[in-house]
Formats: sequence, C-alpha cells, structure tokens
Amino acid sequence: MTAGSSAISGWRVSWTYADGQTVTQHWNANLTSSGASVSATNVSWNGSLAAGTATTFGFLATLSGASRVPSLMCTPT
Repeated sequence: MTAGSSAISGWRVSWTYADGQTVTQHWNANLTSSGASVSATNVSWNGSLAAGTATTFGFLATLSGASRVPSLMCTPT
C-alpha cells in the first residue's frame, strides 16, 4: 500500500478469490474473510503513512484448479 499525495491513518486491501482459493498464512496485516472475499487491514504499527510512503504485507494461499490472480482494491481508511 502506498499513500498518495496526502498522509493516511489506515488502509485496506480487498480481493475476491475464484476457484476455492484460501489464505493459509499472513503477516504485517489483519486478515478477514467471508467465503471468497478477503480483506487485509493495517496492524497498529503500519497504518499511518506519510504522503508518498509505502508499507507491505504478505500472505500464502492455496491453489485450486485453474487459479487466477485476483484484482486488488486498495483504499485508505
């Protein structure tokens, strides 16, 4: 996640899986899921970003069938 021209105090990255994929491990974010929908939000120490700065998070997921890379939606909170 990268802040734009203004500072942000939190962030959310959301995506929807196809083909029964699931997250098995994650780090540097709080993850929630409901069915195929997944959201990652900042943890206490990486939510506030100055303008133009970035942070990262990671995860491992299962694959099923002809899995495809989901589209991510990044938003400040």
